[in-house]
Amino acid sequence: MSEWFEESFGEDYLIVYKHRDRHGAYEEVQQMISWLHLPVGAKVLDLCCGMGRHSNVLADCGYHVTGVDLSKVLLREAEAQDARQRVRWVRSDMRSLPLDGGYDAVVNLFTSFGYFESDDENSRVLHEIKRMLVPGAPFIIDFLNPSYVARNLAPYTEHVEEGLRIDQYRKIEAGYVKKEIVITDAQESVRRYEERVKLYALDAFRSMLSQAGLSVEQVHGNYDESPYEEDASPRMIFIGRG
Repeated sequence: MSEWFEESFGEDYLIVYKHRDRHGAYEEVQQMISWLHLPVGAKVLDLCCGMGRHSNVLADCGYHVTGVDLSKVLLREAEAQDARQRVRWVRSDMRSLPLDGGYDAVVNLFTSFGYFESDDENSRVLHEIKRMLVPGAPFIIDFLNPSYVARNLAPYTEHVEEGLRIDQYRKIEAGYVKKEIVITDAQESVRRYEERVKLYALDAFRSMLSQAGLSVEQVHGNYDESPYEEDASPRMIFIGRG
């Protein structure tokens, strides 16, 4: 059987998440640059780069960027946005990267973590981040805040995009936040997808990072640089060094 992420990040994903634009990525990258303190020309790995919004903006800012993702569809979209072919695009599972390392920074953004059922499999991703980094180089991991999700989860939303009705059902179950996406076309044909992320609270995540040899220097609650607050912060953004 295929893993959920092998099925979900396809053509329909581009429609469901069409609202994620490059303008927002510019603002987020500017904040990340202030956290990373990297000189222009530094090597940056965008792990789970998706449609390449942040990879392309990082390249705009003068960095040598490698974008890694497992989805052929999302990488195709990323490459289409990279008209000047500045980014190196690599298709790979994040648990075992076909790269030698030597990066001045690694970023893993918008909850591209916790995709696997076992803690060991998720920890392998952190060990790969450590392996990719020049010793002492910085990383950013942008994860959801489980407490905030539990308080603010919308069980159901719907909208129409490109003539498709998109129903989204969300719940927390057995230590995961789960989303079912149901897409119905004009002929009433239905397509279903699952998204599932394992929930890690702050202390558990810190422990996993430490075991992987990654030290945490700051934890922000959002891209406005606000400090992390368990009850109020929508994100858990870890900034540290390998």
